[in-house]
Amino acid sequence: MHRSKNLSQTETPAVDAQRHPLLSDNDVNTILVNGAQMSLSKLKRARSFNARIYYYAEIGVYLEVSLSRGAGITDETREQLQEIHKEATHVHMNANKRLALKP
Repeated sequence: MHRSKNLSQTETPAVDAQRHPLLSDNDVNTILVNGAQMSLSKLKRARSFNARIYYYAEIGVYLEVSLSRGAGITDETREQLQEIHKEATHVHMNANKRLALKP
């Protein structure tokens, strides 16, 4: 019984144990925004519908992940991702319009 008491005192909280010790909240925010920006630039260069929809979906995933509570994602990051998603929507839809207008 004494041994189990010592183990429970040295255990870290579940949230701390699940997070990588070298990954800070700022890193998570940077990774999300940079990943979405890279996908947006690839979306702008994409030449096919399938490629555009893939990169558009990637941006949607970054935005969806940003909605996770308790992950250290800031409101500023969410706003940046929403703006990136909004721009991606316009890029994708305009490309679809151009494709539909081609004879």
